[in-house]
Amino acid sequence: MRFMKMITTLFTFATATATMAVPSYAASVLSEILSGGVLKVGTTGDWNPMTMKDPANNSYTGYDIDVMTALAKDLGVKVEFVPTDWKTLVSGVTSGKYHMTGSASISPSRAKAAGYSNSYFSLATVPLTLKKNSDKYTDWSDLNKASVTVAATLGTTQEKQVKQFFPNAKYKIVEAPARDFQEVLAGRADAHITSNVEAYKLVAKYPQMMVVPVSAPKAPTPIAMLLPQGDQVWINYVNTWIALKTERGFFDELGRKWQLSN
Repeated sequence: MRFMKMITTLFTFATATATMAVPSYAASVLSEILSGGVLKVGTTGDWNPMTMKDPANNSYTGYDIDVMTALAKDLGVKVEFVPTDWKTLVSGVTSGKYHMTGSASISPSRAKAAGYSNSYFSLATVPLTLKKNSDKYTDWSDLNKASVTVAATLGTTQEKQVKQFFPNAKYKIVEAPARDFQEVLAGRADAHITSNVEAYKLVAKYPQMMVVPVSAPKAPTPIAMLLPQGDQVWINYVNTWIALKTERGFFDELGRKWQLSN
C-alpha cells in the first residue's frame, strides 16, 4: 500500500514537472492579421525615399510603402500605416501598437527588444554640409573637431554614430518631427550624417547642400523590418515572403524605381 502510494506520488510529480517544462506559446500575430484583415505597419514618414508622409491628406509614399502594400496584398489583407517616430519605433512593436515596421537599420541595441526579418538591402553612412563649406570639409577627420557641430535625429542610428565618429565635435540632437538636415540648412550645425540613400535625395532637393567627398562611407549596415521578438511564426512568414520576392526581382525593381543608389 505504501509502495503504491509512493509510485502515485512520483507519477504526479513527474507529470507536473513535465507540464511545467512545456512552454506556453501565445498566438502569432499572423493569425491576428489574417482574422482581422489588417496589417498594421509603423512608419515615420520622414525618410526620403523610404517613407514620406503628405500632411495634406496623411497619405504615405516611398519604397517602404510599396513593400508593405505588396506584403499586405499577398497576405490578402488591407495595410494600415501607423505614424511613429524613431525614438518609439521599437516600443511600438513590443507594445503591439503595430505588427511590424518598415525598413530599419539592424543594430544590437534594437535586437535586445525586437526581432528582425532577413535583410533585403544595405546602407552606408555619409556626411552632408553646405556647398559653401566645400573647402573646409573634405573627409571625416575635418568634421572631428571641437569647432564643428554635427547634427543627428533622436532615436536614429545616426544619433549613436555621431558620438562614435566625431568624439571631438559638438552634437546637436533634434527630436522628430524636426530633422537633423534642417539644422544644417538653418546654420545651427555644420554637418549631419545620414544614409547614402537619403543623402542624394537631399542634395537633389536642396541644391545648397552637398555630400562631403569622404574617402569612403562608414558603417555599412543591413536593413530589415522590425518584428515581435518572440513570434517566430510571423518572422518565418515574413522571411519566406522576402526570399520569394528577392528571387523574383521585386526588390531590385523597387530599388530602381526609388533610385536607391546614386
